[in-house]
Amino acid sequence: MSERLFETFTRLCETTSHTGQEREVADWIKGQLEGFGFEVEEDDSAERADANSGNLICRIPGRSEAWVSFFAHMDTVPHSQPVKVVFADGVFRSAGETILGADNKAAVAVLMELAANARNQPPACGLELVFTVAEEEGLRGAREIDVSALRAPFGYVFDHATSIGEIITAAPTYNKVVAEFEGIEAHSGIRPEVGRSAIEAAAAAVGRMKLGRLDEETTANVGVIEGGTASNVVAGYCKLVCEARSLDPDKVAAATGAIVDACTWAGTESGCDVDIDVWEVFRRYKIPSGAQSLRVARAALEDCGHKPIERDTGGGSDANALILQGYEALLLANGTEANHTHSESVAAARLIENVAICDALAARVAAGAPG
Repeated sequence: MSERLFETFTRLCETTSHTGQEREVADWIKGQLEGFGFEVEEDDSAERADANSGNLICRIPGRSEAWVSFFAHMDTVPHSQPVKVVFADGVFRSAGETILGADNKAAVAVLMELAANARNQPPACGLELVFTVAEEEGLRGAREIDVSALRAPFGYVFDHATSIGEIITAAPTYNKVVAEFEGIEAHSGIRPEVGRSAIEAAAAAVGRMKLGRLDEETTANVGVIEGGTASNVVAGYCKLVCEARSLDPDKVAAATGAIVDACTWAGTESGCDVDIDVWEVFRRYKIPSGAQSLRVARAALEDCGHKPIERDTGGGSDANALILQGYEALLLANGTEANHTHSESVAAARLIENVAICDALAARVAAGAPG
């Protein structure tokens, strides 16, 4: 099992699948699953999700009539060079100046291993393996899943880069703010006084904002600032890309409003026009302590020798999109580390453990209730 699992993971990581460009990986996954003798359906979400593939769903009947769903996304954040995987001291890393892609191909590989194992022995309960597109930019694929068509009443998303055993029971609302400042260009050495610097306006806006961790539930950030054309031209355009997140809906509204107010003030003070767009990328959730998915997860993790630890997160996942549609989805840590960076890694043992945890989850679902 281990060798096949590791080969699958390596192949997935070395196949490029930037957000919206998942076709090659999706075709490989579909071909493998069909080669195992399972049917795979691709939904019609590609255009709506702004991707070149739809979401994939593979249903594997089990030894009981019960069903559980497992979710993993096929896309990664962009990287400028091909990924080359190296394995040393029991850990997978990237050989070059790129991400590894364990986010979320570690989970994809685990789901593929479940399918490979099911050829010889059906799982304890039916498995719905769901592979989504465009997770890294707004959970676009998961937003388009027809949750009413899922057979499983609840499922698990393996997409949190912390130690196995952690269960994410709350996630924030994430609002994105894009402010575009329009000034007046002028020669900076001859007639700077007739110009209106959009960069200066944007900088003033940033200087007025409260950023970073605002409190234990709330963060704000400016992630992108771009504009101008040359050092000798007063900048006529500048764009800020900002965000606010919070587990509390009133706090995220206040933090978002503060960013908008800072940009509006800066535009007025500088004599620049400013166009501001705000949209909700994903919405907060809180898993009830008595939720079936949570009770099953606690028991399954204990079955595998892990102490369940329930935590909040400041990040988002496909679970946000699924829960918003009324589907019970629980986010679990998968043991990856330093996602979205050149230091990204995952230990081989964590991949094996995640397969065992999926089996334990299926066994608990088949049993009907935690022990």
